Amino acid sequence: MRLLVVGASGFLGGEVCRQAVAAGWPVVGTYHSGAVGLSGVQARRFDVTDRAAVRALVAEVRPDAVVGTPYRYGDWTVTADGAAHVAVAAAEVGARLVHLSSDALHAGRPEPYADDEPPSPVYPYGAAKAAAETAVRAIDPGAALVRTSLILGEGSKQVELCRDALAGRAALFTDAIRCPVDVTDLAAAVLELVEGDHAGPLNVAGPDAVSRAELGRLVARREGLDPAGLKTTTSAESGATGPVEVRLDCSRAAGLLRTRLRGVRELLAG
Repeated sequence: MRLLVVGASGFLGGEVCRQAVAAGWPVVGTYHSGAVGLSGVQARRFDVTDRAAVRALVAEVRPDAVVGTPYRYGDWTVTADGAAHVAVAAAEVGARLVHLSSDALHAGRPEPYADDEPPSPVYPYGAAKAAAETAVRAIDPGAALVRTSLILGEGSKQVELCRDALAGRAALFTDAIRCPVDVTDLAAAVLELVEGDHAGPLNVAGPDAVSRAELGRLVARREGLDPAGLKTTTSAESGATGPVEVRLDCSRAAGLLRTRLRGVRELLAG
C-alpha cells in the first residue's frame, strides 16, 4: 500500500505517517511550512492551493491511497480549495481517498449528530470544511470523509491551550461541548479506512462529550496541578461565533472499526 499523506507536517498527519511506516507501507508525506522529520517518510514540499502542482505530484507518486489532512484556520483556499485539488488528483490516478473533516461544520445542538447529517455551518471555518466535503463527495463519491473533533495527545494544540488556561494565559469555555479523540486512535482509524471501502461521512471521535473547561480540569489532574486556578468563560461572554454544543454519534464507527476510540476520561486518568 503506497500512501500519500497530504499535510504530513501537521499533528495528525505526522501520526498517520508514523503508524503507516511502522506497518511497512511506503509513505510520501507533503508539507508546506514546517518539516516532515520522520524516518521512512519521503518528504515533498508543495502548495495544496496550486492545483497543477497537486496533480503533478500525485501523478508522479501514483499512490494506492491518499490521506488528506490539509487545513489552515481562516484560510478558505487551503481548507476548501485544497481539499478539492487533492480529490481531483487522487481520482485521476484511481487512488483511495480518506478526507479529514471536522465537527466544525455543524451548527451545534444538545442532541448528537449522526454520520450523514448535512452540514449546517455557522462560521467561516465551518463553512470551509463543509465546502471541502461537498467538493470531495462530488469528485469522488467513494471517498471516506472522517468527521472528527478535538484531537488530543502530547504536543497537541488542545492540551497546550488547557495548560495556558491553568496558567491564566487563556480561558476555556464552560459551555463548548466536544468529543475529544486521541491522535493515535484517530490515526489508526484513518489507516483502517484507507484499507476499507467505506464511502461518505463517518463520525470518528471519542465517546465522552465534555466541555473545554472540563477538559482543562482533566489535564490539571493528570499533571498534578490545582484545577481551581483554571481560567474559564462562556462563548457568549467571549463573543465567539462558532458552534457551542457539538456531540458526535460514533456508534457506526465503533461497529465498523477494530480501533477502539478511547474516551477523554480514560486517556487523562491519573
